[in-house]
Amino acid sequence: MTETLTKAAVLILLGPPGAGKGTQARMLEEDFGLVQLSTGDLLRAAVAQGTEAGIRAKAVMEAGQLVSDEIVLAILKDRMAQPDVARGVILDGFPRTAGQAAALDGLLAQAGLAVTAAISLEVDDEAMVGRVSGRYTCACGEGYHDEFKKPAVAGTCDKCGGTAFKRRADDNAETVRERLKAYHAQTAPLIAYYAEQGVLERIDAMGAIADIRAGLAGIVSRVSG
Repeated sequence: MTETLTKAAVLILLGPPGAGKGTQARMLEEDFGLVQLSTGDLLRAAVAQGTEAGIRAKAVMEAGQLVSDEIVLAILKDRMAQPDVARGVILDGFPRTAGQAAALDGLLAQAGLAVTAAISLEVDDEAMVGRVSGRYTCACGEGYHDEFKKPAVAGTCDKCGGTAFKRRADDNAETVRERLKAYHAQTAPLIAYYAEQGVLERIDAMGAIADIRAGLAGIVSRVSG
């Protein structure tokens, strides 16, 4: 059952690769009727739809350049004006820097909104190396892990019965350690930014998925109630 919020929520999930952001975002969508907004998906949709910002983004991407914060914000503004996000959003992949966070604050203020909570999924780096480096997926998209989530029948997907599994080339211990190092360096200023604003929340993301879900639901209910 979708829980009731008294005001639209703007949530930002912070956490390194493998921390469970995608899984928990989907659960927050179910629990609160929020909409997860991934900047990558938004860019692709805007380009496909041929919006003004999408046309600008397409030109930049075709030139092999990075899409500017200005364009990303324009696309995000268009998306947040749609009626299906009235209950609130979970931002995925943006902001990544304190400068982007300040720009986002400006965009939200124009709509009479503000960041409700920036929730940091706290993890143990070495445990994360094991968690991420053991991941693999079926061709249907169902995820598995060498240790934590094996198929009921070895080599056969529980969901579709398929046998075509794959691993990301960069899901190895050495690469994961480098990605974690880069994440901490990049995110440290964001953590400080939202802590200063008084909207930073932290949650232990090394426990059971159900426990993390319950903890996040408690945070969202408290800050949005």
